[in-house]
Amino acid sequence: MKSYTSDRIKIPPGLWEGIHQLGISADDVARKAQLPLTIITEPTVTTAQYFAIWQAYSDLMGDTAQGIIQLATVFETAKYPPTVLAPYHARDYRDALNRMARYKQLCPPEGLLITEEGERCTIELEWLNISDQPGPALLVGITLACLLELGRRGTGQPLTAQLVEFSQPMGDVQALEAYFGCRIRMGANHNRLTLYRRDLDRPFISYNEELLEILTPALDRSLDELQNHRSITDLVKWIMKRSLTGGRPDIQSVAKELNMSDRTLQRRLTDANASFKQLLTQARHEQAIEYLADPSLDIKEVAFLIGYEDQNSFYRAFRLWEGDTPSNWRTEHFNSLSLSEHRQEMLTMGS
Repeated sequence: MKSYTSDRIKIPPGLWEGIHQLGISADDVARKAQLPLTIITEPTVTTAQYFAIWQAYSDLMGDTAQGIIQLATVFETAKYPPTVLAPYHARDYRDALNRMARYKQLCPPEGLLITEEGERCTIELEWLNISDQPGPALLVGITLACLLELGRRGTGQPLTAQLVEFSQPMGDVQALEAYFGCRIRMGANHNRLTLYRRDLDRPFISYNEELLEILTPALDRSLDELQNHRSITDLVKWIMKRSLTGGRPDIQSVAKELNMSDRTLQRRLTDANASFKQLLTQARHEQAIEYLADPSLDIKEVAFLIGYEDQNSFYRAFRLWEGDTPSNWRTEHFNSLSLSEHRQEMLTMGS
């Protein structure tokens, strides 16, 4: 399993009010989602309920693109939760995005993976929870739109993206291109926002050092408490799985994401009777099993997704893990199973 979070999702503060401002009743959303009306007052919901709420809102809006744009711009800054308020009052756009990615771990089911390279900064959305299904298109779109909105409000400048990629249809493409100020690519393998790296150095006019001194320690404590409930090996493997497609993760990059030195990480792994190399092998093995359950992925794609440059290297590794080739193993374990059985088997293997 690639998740480490519990299946309890906090409803973003202001969500229902924001929907109401767009002329949609919270009661109508709940009914459309086939959920009890009491869901409106619940502070947390399950992943399935959370996805159902966003899908219902999208259905009531009629066009996903318009729902994304309107909801992204209707949220009042004063009503941001602390996890967003801290990034909004950051020193600059880069600081804001890094804070957003860090504190997003407190607000599943979506997470952010930021990469700076050359003149570009890419922010890829990933799902942190146990659900096998991708999030609703509207939730994907609003997440990426809010990242650009954060930069626009923080800098006070009409920033534009360089490219936006979505894995599923998003409705009115022209409306989205007008909002993001760039080309929109549909049917991509990932959901990703690409920014101009130079914009990350832009200072925030909303920078508030005193407020950050109050918010940061409290948020960091909450994050530490969350991480303390998970083993260091689980954390390391989770980070590895996020990074496999981009190549082979090293201990320095993983330690940086955990906000510790590589020497400290090495010591903690030793205390846990584990090694970085061993965990990397386990992460690749577990991800290979998960990807092979998806019939739309061919073996070459699976090899690439878990960080192998060529298919033969993946075949040799998989034979060591399972004593068989990936294609034979897939035929034996999945071809005769229904989708629900696939999911149940994945849950069983991950438990």
